[in-house]
Amino acid sequence: MRSFGPGILGVLDALSDAYVEIFTAPPWAHRSPAATRHDFRERLKGDVHRPGFRAVVATDEAGAVAGFATGWITQAPFPTDRAYGKVLQRLGADRVDELLIGSFEIDELGVRSRARRSGLGGQLLSGITDAAPGGRSWLLTWGRAHDALAFYRRQGWEEPEAAHGEESDVVVFLSPP
Repeated sequence: MRSFGPGILGVLDALSDAYVEIFTAPPWAHRSPAATRHDFRERLKGDVHRPGFRAVVATDEAGAVAGFATGWITQAPFPTDRAYGKVLQRLGADRVDELLIGSFEIDELGVRSRARRSGLGGQLLSGITDAAPGGRSWLLTWGRAHDALAFYRRQGWEEPEAAHGEESDVVVFLSPP
């Protein structure tokens, strides 16, 4: 497994191939591969400039990307673009400030189907969070990504209670204490 900062863009093509394979398969099969590739590439080009950005990439015996994870330190003010508004709605502003600001935010974690059930996902999760400030990390995933939900729960990640009963289609997880 290799760690990267902004240099991850040097393997953007290989990373994009893996991303499209992972995130256009069920439960994301409704996504267009071309649009998914374009959006991921554009997002990553900006994300590498976020404070504390880092990535880990695992390759198989042939040198192809088998899995990867990316993330950064969540800054204040908490963003409202992408799915952040749903996180804010789900947790409330005070809990976002308490639980997420200053923590390491895992933005992407993906493992190609041929590498699943090998322990690679857990290794990537540990590798991306090993330098988290105060050991605090968080992530969100889609509520219909049942395999991802089960994976994070098996890893000991916990879901904070929703504020005021607010629910959405995203699930927030906090790293184990």
